[in-house]
Amino acid sequence: MSPSVIDTAKAPIIAYNEKDWDAVKAAVAPGFLYDEVGTQRKAQGINDVLTTWRGWATAIPDSKATFHSSVVSGNTVVLEVTWRGTHTGPLQTPDGEIAATGKKIEIRACQVIEVANDKAQAMRHYFDMTTLMQQLGVVS
Repeated sequence: MSPSVIDTAKAPIIAYNEKDWDAVKAAVAPGFLYDEVGTQRKAQGINDVLTTWRGWATAIPDSKATFHSSVVSGNTVVLEVTWRGTHTGPLQTPDGEIAATGKKIEIRACQVIEVANDKAQAMRHYFDMTTLMQQLGVVS
């Protein structure tokens, strides 16, 4: 039996939470498009996506998403999540690297995930980068 559209949409995030890169690969299509709206970065294909996600895992190794709600329309799933973790490694940003601050983060986010053939095909990830930077103490 095929997984539900919501389970399919959640699978890459659950794999990220566990830092299980093989499970991420299994959950997404080879041409997966990750559009990180908060940073204006786009990654196309599993290798580029893993580079981006491993960057977050390096900066915030204990980062995990908690799911709050989901909405489905056809093959599109919208997930509301909260990201939590501690910034203990270098964070790559569009404006350069931010050294570890040791500060905790808690960021609300929304992800819009396109699903087909029991795989996530694309994800648009919306979060407030200014709030993240304020929590890290690098902007006021």
